[in-house]
Amino acid sequence: MLSSELPHMPNQSVLKCPAISRAETPVRMETGGLIKSVPVCPEHFSMRRRRARDGTSVRLLSDSRKYYMIEEKETMAVMEKDMTKGRPLPVILKFMLPLIIGNIFQQLYNMADTIIVGRYVGADALAAVGSTGTIMFLTVGFSQGITAGFSVLTAQRFGAKDTEGVKISVANGILLSLIFTVLISSLSLLGMRPLLKLMNTPDNIFQDAYTYIMIISAGIIATIFYNLFSSYLRAVGNSKIPLVFLVFSAALNVILDLVLIINFKMGVAGAALATIISQGVSAILCLVYIYIRMPSLAPNRRHWKLHGQESRNQLAMGIPMALQFAITASGTMVMQSAINLFGSVASFTAASKVQNLVTQGMMAMGQTMATYSGQNFGKGDIKRIRQGVKAALEASVVYALAAAVLVCILLRPCLGLFFTGDVDISAMMPWAETYCYMTAMFFLPLCTIFIFRNIMQGCGYGFLPMMGGVSELVARLVVAMISMAVGSYALACFCDPAAWVTAAVFTGVSYLFVMKDIRRKYEKPETAASEK
Repeated sequence: MLSSELPHMPNQSVLKCPAISRAETPVRMETGGLIKSVPVCPEHFSMRRRRARDGTSVRLLSDSRKYYMIEEKETMAVMEKDMTKGRPLPVILKFMLPLIIGNIFQQLYNMADTIIVGRYVGADALAAVGSTGTIMFLTVGFSQGITAGFSVLTAQRFGAKDTEGVKISVANGILLSLIFTVLISSLSLLGMRPLLKLMNTPDNIFQDAYTYIMIISAGIIATIFYNLFSSYLRAVGNSKIPLVFLVFSAALNVILDLVLIINFKMGVAGAALATIISQGVSAILCLVYIYIRMPSLAPNRRHWKLHGQESRNQLAMGIPMALQFAITASGTMVMQSAINLFGSVASFTAASKVQNLVTQGMMAMGQTMATYSGQNFGKGDIKRIRQGVKAALEASVVYALAAAVLVCILLRPCLGLFFTGDVDISAMMPWAETYCYMTAMFFLPLCTIFIFRNIMQGCGYGFLPMMGGVSELVARLVVAMISMAVGSYALACFCDPAAWVTAAVFTGVSYLFVMKDIRRKYEKPETAASEK
C-alpha cells in the first residue's frame, strides 16, 4: 500500500519510513505537544497498535517495499467535545443535556436529605436543615465559584489546542484548591455559631442546624474537589462522565441517608455525613477517570508546582467568581433571616426545593455557555460566541415558560413528600404557594443572568459578573429590610424576583460592554468591519 493509496482518515498524519532496513530507525512524532520517538520497522512493534500517553494510537501499514506509520488522535474525538465547530444551538443543547440531568439528580439527592429527615426525624429537624441552606449556598457556592474560575483557563487553552498549557492549568488549579480548602474550612468552622445567631435561627432548631452545617463545613474538601474535577472535564467538553459519577453519588447518598438516619438513629448528623461521603467518593472517581481515560488532562511530574503566571490568571478568574457566589449567597441569607421571622421555615424550605428542581436547566445552560465561550475565546472566534448567546437566549425563553408551568403543577404533590401524615399540609400550602407562584413569574430574567454571567466569565472577565452579584445583594437587602419593617411575608418572598430583575439588567448591559471590548482588543479590523 503506497501513501497515495492510503484511505483518508480524519485526525491522521502519514509518515513514510526514512530508512527501510532491519536496524531500529526512530521517527520523532509530534503528539499533542509532546515529542514521541517510536520505531517504524515491523519487528520493533510488540503490538500492531500502541497507545501513547496522551491518547494517540500508532499503527503500522506496509507493503513489500515501504512502511508507513499512521498517527491517530482518538482522544479528542471520543472523550472530549470541541465546541468551536458545528451549528451553535445543537452543540449547546447536546452538551447541556447531561448537565441538566446531573443537576436534577443533585437536587433530587438534596431533596432526599430533607425528605428523609422530615419523615424520620421530624418537622423541626427539616426546618433546621432548611435554615442552613443559605449558609451551604455561601460555602459551597464559594467553592464552586473558585473551582469554576480555575477551569476557565483550561477551557481557553483547550480551545487554543495548547495541550501542555492544559496540563499546567490542571495541576496549578489543584494546588490552589488545596490552599483554599484550608482557608474555607477554617473560616467556616470558626464563624458558624455567630452566623446562625445573626440569621435569627429559632432556638428550637438551633442545635440541629449547628450540627448539620458544622459537619458539612468540616468535609468541604470533598465538595471542592468534586466540583474542580467535574469543571476540568466540562472544560474540555466532557459533560457525560460528571453525570455518571453524580448519579452514582446521588444513589449512594440516599442509601447512606437511610442507613445512618433510620438504622443508626444519627438524625441530621447522618444526613450531613451521607452528603460528604458520597461527594468524596465521586471526587475520587473523577480523579481516577482523568488519569486513566483523559490523559490530555492528567499532569505529569514536571507540572506539579505553582506557576506564577497561571496562578495569577486563575486567581483573577476564580476569586471574582467565588465572590460573586458569596455575595449572592449573602443576599439569600438576608432573605432567609426575614423568612425566619414568620415561622414558615419548613414550608418555605420544601417550596424552595421544588423551585430549585425545575430551574436546574438554567444553571446547566450557564455551565454550558462558560465552556462554549471559553473554548471559542481561546480560538479567537468572537462572532461564534455572539451566535451562541443568541441561540441560548432563544432556548431559554421556551425553558422559562415550561419551568413556570411545571413548578405550579408539582408544588402540591411534592409538598406531601416532605412531611408525615400528622402534619397539616393544607396549613403549609399558602406559605409555599406564595413563594413559588411569585418567583415563577420571573424565571426569564433568571435565565438571562446565567447566560450573560457565564459568557463573560468564560471570556476571562470576572469583575462585571461579580458586580452583578452585588446588584443582587443590594436588591435582596432593600426588599428584605422593608419586609421585616412592615411584617410582610409576601414581600420577603419578593426578594428573589427583585434580585433577578436587577441582576438581569446589569449583566445584560455588562455583556454588551464586554463584547464591544473584546471586539476592540482581539478582532481584526477587517473582520469587525465585515460583520457590521
